[in-house]
Amino acid sequence: MTAFAAAPSLLSLAAPILLLIASNVFMTFAWYGHLKFPGAALWVVVLVSWGIAFFEYWLAVPANRIGVAAYSLAELKTITTIFSLVGFVIVAFFMFGEKPGLNQLIGFALIGAGSFFIFKP
Repeated sequence: MTAFAAAPSLLSLAAPILLLIASNVFMTFAWYGHLKFPGAALWVVVLVSWGIAFFEYWLAVPANRIGVAAYSLAELKTITTIFSLVGFVIVAFFMFGEKPGLNQLIGFALIGAGSFFIFKP
């Protein structure tokens, strides 16, 4: 955003966040949901995952289109990464019973700390 650009609207601030949350829900299921069906043929789970990812794109692309009015590309990517990590931890716990260990929590915290610098003016 240039120094002379208008202040971002509430829509351009909030809509990308909500759309990216929703898109990451779809993508997390596309990436990991098929693991609940180890007996399914690989080609089937790939097609199903692509079908789920199709809806993820319908949310992520508008999120970035709208979001670029309020956020830099690095900020948009950081928002997506944070939501992806949070979604992964939730899915890993509730679908697969995996709790993050201390090393994973430290790693995620460091990624979160790095995001602080992305958003720092």
